[in-house]
Amino acid sequence: MALHKNVKRVTTHVLSAMKLKGEKIAMLTAYDYSYARLLDQAGIDVILVGDSASNVMAGYETTLPITLDHMIYHAASVVRAVNRALVVVDLPFGTYQGNPMGALASAIRIMKETGASAIKLEGGEEIIESVDRILSAGIPVMGHLGLTPQSIHKFGTYVVRATESDEAEKLKKDALALAKSGCFGIVLEKIPAKLAGEVTRSVNIPIIGIGAGSEVDGQVLVLHDMLGITQEFSPRFLRRYHNLQMEIKGAVQNYIEDVRSRNFPNEKEQY
Repeated sequence: MALHKNVKRVTTHVLSAMKLKGEKIAMLTAYDYSYARLLDQAGIDVILVGDSASNVMAGYETTLPITLDHMIYHAASVVRAVNRALVVVDLPFGTYQGNPMGALASAIRIMKETGASAIKLEGGEEIIESVDRILSAGIPVMGHLGLTPQSIHKFGTYVVRATESDEAEKLKKDALALAKSGCFGIVLEKIPAKLAGEVTRSVNIPIIGIGAGSEVDGQVLVLHDMLGITQEFSPRFLRRYHNLQMEIKGAVQNYIEDVRSRNFPNEKEQY
């Protein structure tokens, strides 16, 4: 029997075993109780409480404005819904860069106040001190390399990263450094598929891709994108599995029409 079908609770150890067995890891974002409950019941392996909540939940243009308090609120809501999936929470911008003790304090707050299983942060060798400090407290850490949305103002664009040899070599070095430090996994975002495959084979920890091809150990998408709730964002790597935007708008329009035509509530819907 496939390992993912035989576990009652997904842990970092389970993810490592899935990589060893060649079983792909399925990961999606969630930010609230209702959606997280549905994802968990559907059998998702990992739920990422992403700082993408800044975009899809709060309407900001980037991930930078979301705060640690906001992330804790979203993460706590998700954790209350989950029985099986591993819940990973993004450390938001400004809570770990250049300040290992601040990074540890932020990670501890997330773990204590949400009940989540792990945290995720963006960057490689430049944040290793923060990674080491968090890991020293026994908190599982997931890395994130390639396109790092918190650095959007540095790059100035969301184009594919690591297409040039210098950046590709740095990414490979960063992945090895994160694995050596003790991270349990790494997200690779929007990089060439060949490079992602090389990184996946070079480390013994699970590599999760988003726009990183099929040679990685698993995939992650933003829930609102893959369900078609958001339609403005259409990168090549995004597969829409539904068109909830149209369905929800249609349902609301039907409701409005029923209210205005006095069709709702009918006699059976009254006391």
